[in-house]
Amino acid sequence: MAGNNRRMSGKKGAQVGSGGQRRRGLEGKGPTPPAEMRKGHAKQRAAQGKVRRAQGRPQQRRGSGRSSSELVVGRNPVVEALREGVPATTLYVQQFIDNDERVREALQLAAERGGINLMEAPRPELDRMTNGLNHQGLVLQVPPYEYAHPEDLADAAYDEGEDPLIVALDGVTDPRNLGAVVRSVSAFGGHGVVVPERRAAGMTAGAWKTSAGTAARTPVARATNLTRALETYQKAGITVVGLAADGEAELGDLDALEGPVVIVVGSEGKGLSRLVGETCDLRVRIPMPGGAESLNAGVAAGIVLYEAARRRA
Repeated sequence: MAGNNRRMSGKKGAQVGSGGQRRRGLEGKGPTPPAEMRKGHAKQRAAQGKVRRAQGRPQQRRGSGRSSSELVVGRNPVVEALREGVPATTLYVQQFIDNDERVREALQLAAERGGINLMEAPRPELDRMTNGLNHQGLVLQVPPYEYAHPEDLADAAYDEGEDPLIVALDGVTDPRNLGAVVRSVSAFGGHGVVVPERRAAGMTAGAWKTSAGTAARTPVARATNLTRALETYQKAGITVVGLAADGEAELGDLDALEGPVVIVVGSEGKGLSRLVGETCDLRVRIPMPGGAESLNAGVAAGIVLYEAARRRA
């Protein structure tokens, strides 16, 4: 027996073993890699997007076009537009106009701002310009708005060393809602607003007024196709979050707000369109204990932007 034991324990000859698998299994897989190195993680996509932009970013990206010029008609609307800093090129004043308080204020505001031409015109000419609207002797010409390119918003954020925080509007047709969203984006440190080129509100005088002057420093981009613009953001590592009453997650659980994110807000009545909703990485609902069915776009965007600013502080 002793000899047999020696043969079995001798060093010569092949030995049956695990091939080191047990030892390696006990060693474990090491520490969890950072999010930027985990395949498929949003932060990894963001890091890869930064590298791609650094390697091939164009020196200057052309904007998404200009809107047409606009006329603000009537004494009260003209005075309000001038008070709110709506850009203007020319103030037309009817010849022999009754010089009341609103006319005097409009002339004073235009003179104080500078850069606004004062033109006196006969009533028939103003009637022709406004297609017969009740202009009350005052017409203000607003210049075309210069829209940014959707990708410029993300590039500007990364250039500042910040994760993009962008709001995209899907089917929002009221310029006042657009102006309110621009104001909220500015207030909570966002980097801009994206609107579709068709069937959507643009930067009109009404949007400028509602933005309370913040449109001068918060860019608005116009997308030929909103779905494709969102897909481009996703390829750059930006998470696209849609707001929906039946969303699968609640706003308070949305960790994506801490990183690069686009918040998509639909219209109050219809919500997100089908294609846009399907493109979103996830859909989120805002808890409403009061029982309201929906919020308008300006209010909904403001709530989500506040939560994003709170998490990023």
